[in-house]
Amino acid sequence: MKEYFKGGNMLNPVPSVMVSCGDMDKSNIVTVAWCGNVCTNPPMLYISLRPERYSYDIIKNKMEFVVNLVTKDLTLACDYCGVKSGKDVDKFKETKLTKLESKYVSAPSIKESPVSIECRVNKIIDFSDSDVRHSHHMILADILGVTVDKELIDEKGRFNLDKAGLISYSHGEYYALGEYIGKFGYSVAKKKKK
Repeated sequence: MKEYFKGGNMLNPVPSVMVSCGDMDKSNIVTVAWCGNVCTNPPMLYISLRPERYSYDIIKNKMEFVVNLVTKDLTLACDYCGVKSGKDVDKFKETKLTKLESKYVSAPSIKESPVSIECRVNKIIDFSDSDVRHSHHMILADILGVTVDKELIDEKGRFNLDKAGLISYSHGEYYALGEYIGKFGYSVAKKKKK
């Protein structure tokens, strides 16, 4: 038996990330759940933001930002950065997060995040037309560089994101990511003989 719902945001869970913007002197953090990969070559991602969010104008003016992945230990700060406005509080100060100078953009990265993805805006898309106003604008961005905690790199130089303890977001709730199941292609991989 199935239940039918009208169209809605049912693509869940999604990553919950903290997007830092501005510069080392004046910066902000906004929590984003509408975020994902767009292209491998060149590497691109998107975030979707409501235009009335304080960070929207900062990103639109600077045309760059950093996507910082969130661990279980960062969930409280992530939630705070989603419910408080940067026009009222200094989120770095209030969450005790540390600004880290980025390599390719003026926006700071968050030192406590295991992975920080430095982005330059490629295009901002407002899907609204004369009949329908859309709640979010999609910000497409080129990925210029990625900073990763060294403890996530093994002795063979492989990146082990599964050790980071990342979280996901689903219908207003945060979840720790679960157990390892398999890698891409495991359904057709040849089994080793014993």
